[in-house]
Amino acid sequence: MPALSFQSVSKIYPATRTGAPPFTALDGVSMEIQPGEFFGLLGPNGAGKTTLISILAGLTRATSGSVKVMGYDVQSDATQARRQLGVVPQELVFDPFFTVREALRFQSGYFGIRHNDDWIDELLASLGLTDKAQSNMRQLSGGMKRRVMVAQALVHKPPVIVLDEPTAGVDVELRQTLWQFISKLNKQGHAVLLTTHYLEEAEALCTRLAMLKSGRIVALDSTSALLKAASGNVLRFSTNDPLPDGLATVARVTGRMVQLPVQDALQVERYLAQAREAGVHVEEVEIRKADLEDVFLSLVGKDAKTGGAA
Repeated sequence: MPALSFQSVSKIYPATRTGAPPFTALDGVSMEIQPGEFFGLLGPNGAGKTTLISILAGLTRATSGSVKVMGYDVQSDATQARRQLGVVPQELVFDPFFTVREALRFQSGYFGIRHNDDWIDELLASLGLTDKAQSNMRQLSGGMKRRVMVAQALVHKPPVIVLDEPTAGVDVELRQTLWQFISKLNKQGHAVLLTTHYLEEAEALCTRLAMLKSGRIVALDSTSALLKAASGNVLRFSTNDPLPDGLATVARVTGRMVQLPVQDALQVERYLAQAREAGVHVEEVEIRKADLEDVFLSLVGKDAKTGGAA
């Protein structure tokens, strides 16, 4: 039985003004995530990732299709489905009137769990919150509030953990602490669904990935298979000069840094020759293997209708 099952999930929002077409946020998304799997859901802003998680969490109703958590339908068996799920949302949501420990006890109570202070203590220690246990929630920094939200999502020991951009805007220490703890839970059998814009995190943590574009899946495969598909290399150099049209159309430029996909030494020579002929002063030249960011940009740059699911 899959930990998570999405079958032909679509979400269409009605037009917001007269004459405007309806907006399709999700268009026939189908995928399954197995128990104990660390699964990444990637896509640009507006691709439909948060909409899909909102449907999974029961916050939004799908226009069509079905979503199940450990076999429980999120609509027809919402209570049981919610018990199987721990969701860490993007937004910081907290009750300002309670201490950290009180907040975790109240969260436990929502699931009918009492006298679980041993597990709460373990959560506090694992997330670096032990010294904040008696602090009021409103006194915490943004990063500490984020840690508490992770603890709240895990307080009922759900078999499925959903992390929606959990490390957005947080410090390196929290990222390391969080991933150590989540990886430990994953090894114990918890399924993890992660959305992130930090592609190096997805590459390091996720065994399988789905990439969304405009509400449709354009790739669904193991991380290793997606990286293998991008078996080429990347020519990287820095310059202060504008690129000629022949290079600008295929280059990825970030500030002074230029990156060009290359398959062999001949193509490297050709690109560098084009740069020299155009008067581009090239510095810090290097060649590296393609990574998940290259795969991602290649796939989401295609039309979703022709990209196809891997």
